Parts: sequence; C-alpha cells; structure tokens
Amino acid sequence: MERSKKIIVVDASVVAKWFIDEEYTGEALKMREDYKNGMVDLWSTQLMPFEVLNALRYNPEFSQKEVEKAANALSRYRIALYPLLNDLREPCVRIALKYGITIYDASYVALGQILNKELYTADEKLLAKIGKDEEEVVHHIREYP
Repeated sequence: MERSKKIIVVDASVVAKWFIDEEYTGEALKMREDYKNGMVDLWSTQLMPFEVLNALRYNPEFSQKEVEKAANALSRYRIALYPLLNDLREPCVRIALKYGITIYDASYVALGQILNKELYTADEKLLAKIGKDEEEVVHHIREYP
C-alpha cells in the first residue's frame, strides 16, 4: 500500500531562500529537494510567487534577467497554490487582526489551519508576533527535518 506524501505549507520567506543565499538557505534547499524528489508536497497561497519575485526584484544582487529566470523556475516547480478567496477569506482577516500581522502573512497561517498542515517560515517577525498560540501549525524553517 502506497503511503501518501506529507503535505507542507510554505511561505514566501522560505521559497525566496531557494534563490538567495542567506541564513537558513540550507534548510530551505533541503525542503525543495525533498519536494523535487517526491518526498513531500508543497502548498502555498496564490500570493507566494508574487511575494518571492518582489523580494528578488528589490534585492540589489538580482538583475531583471535573474528575476525572470526565478519566475520561470517558480512556474516549473508547480507548487500547489491555494486561492485566496472562499474559505481563506475569514480566517485570514481574523488572524491578521488577532496578531497584528499583514493579510499576506495571515494567509499562510490560515492555509496551514484550513489544511491542518504544518507551515514553515523563515519570517522571525511573524513568529514573534504569533508567539506560542500557533505552534502546532507554524514552524521556523530551521525545524525542518
């Protein structure tokens, strides 16, 4: 009997590390390799590719051509992108207001809750704001096995 793959929710801070060499890039790349090797399935919100590309666009080390290459790579990875409307709408607003975080960040937390799956992030400000309240769902990328 075939075991189903583990589903993991990722935010833009993790996926951006696939392109930017900085702290915790190694852990993010391990997750990417696990995904490419079929060991896990990655889910995110429809906002994620735009957030990643925006981070690269404002990184002085990236040229237009490099940002375009990253956009093509993101498209080829075919991460499952969850729509922001419907069942994400209400929890997204509730979480954003409860913790004083952006709707963008709240969308990832809400997706983890809705899917009942772990969310991995490298966003330490997000982790500080939500504290221990969401520790069942939200994890720092350094905790990725």
